[in-house]
Amino acid sequence: MNHYQTRRQFLKQSALAAGALALASDNLLGAAGAAKRTAVDLVPLGNTGIKISRLAMGTGSNNGHIQTALGRKGFIKLVHYAYDHGVRAFDCAEAYATFPWMADAIKDLPREDIFLQSKIDHPPADVLAAVDRHRQMFKTDYIDSMLVHCMIEPGWTGQWQATLDGFDQAKAKNLIRAKGVTCHSVPALRTAVAADWTEVHQVRINPQGVRMDSMEINVWSAEDAGRDIAPVLAELKTMRAKGRGVIGMKIIGNGTFVNPEDRERSIRFAMSRPELDAIVIGFKNTDEIDEAIERMNRALAEKA
Repeated sequence: MNHYQTRRQFLKQSALAAGALALASDNLLGAAGAAKRTAVDLVPLGNTGIKISRLAMGTGSNNGHIQTALGRKGFIKLVHYAYDHGVRAFDCAEAYATFPWMADAIKDLPREDIFLQSKIDHPPADVLAAVDRHRQMFKTDYIDSMLVHCMIEPGWTGQWQATLDGFDQAKAKNLIRAKGVTCHSVPALRTAVAADWTEVHQVRINPQGVRMDSMEINVWSAEDAGRDIAPVLAELKTMRAKGRGVIGMKIIGNGTFVNPEDRERSIRFAMSRPELDAIVIGFKNTDEIDEAIERMNRALAEKA
């Protein structure tokens, strides 16, 4: 038995004890007290039947170079720190520099306890082989959520139809549990929402309008603030009405929200959106994880 397994058993026993105390407290309070919501609650991901922690750790800040600057050991420690503090969801992609490191980062974590999401950037010649590459890279039997990455064109589903069919086959074979898309323009987002195929959306959202989708399909990563977020909010409502899983991203403006007030405003906004099941934030140190959890907990408590 290694040190991490021993520590994990201790955490599990502590969680069971805490759960017993919480149950006793609930019995005393009865209907008088509502359940306290937190950043690390496990929540349903739309109608997929999958649960995800409300806070997910992103591994692709600046295409993952922010995380790889920590070195392999530093990155692994950061993933474990997130897990030990209740984060159970990790957002990955083939395009991220961290992609080859994820197997080592999660190998000592109980696979059934974590949500692992990955993304494919280009239509592969053999979709099942591409999915297998992700599974082999992560040393896992399945990927919880597999996404088509960074769509910008309206009507993109036509060009990607063979890939979408391949995702369906992968799901039928239990190689992936859910399928979906990330978009980087409003026209592409509208196509994704209209398509019956989509189960999971990862959506850029912050109240400052930084790195948000716009009607322009050739400005997929504009840094300017003040973009009109109303079209994205409208699509979020439709996603929720259709029972889609919805994960917010760019909550920290792709790392540009260096002022604490901006981070507070954005996290409060995200926690106020009933359409969002979870949010993903890329971290480069443990302080950022602590801060995100604290801000989310505070926003959720005040909203209750």
